[in-house]
Amino acid sequence: MVKKSFFNEIIAYLERDDIKKELHLMLRPIIDIIIQEIQPYIYLTIIFISLCFLLILGIFILLVHNKYVYHQHLLL
Repeated sequence: MVKKSFFNEIIAYLERDDIKKELHLMLRPIIDIIIQEIQPYIYLTIIFISLCFLLILGIFILLVHNKYVYHQHLLL
């Protein structure tokens, strides 16, 4: 019972606007540093996903082309 009231008090305290602003001001530099550190990995991930998309698109085009050519040979 004491734990529930304690957590409820903490939640009520954190829901206040002035506390939210203070937490935001305190955590903003830490978040900025984290974003700067992972930014190269984000770029590498975007490049990797783009390359995978292009490779899958190329495979799809080759499959469609081969299917078309195969059907053309059957019709002749």
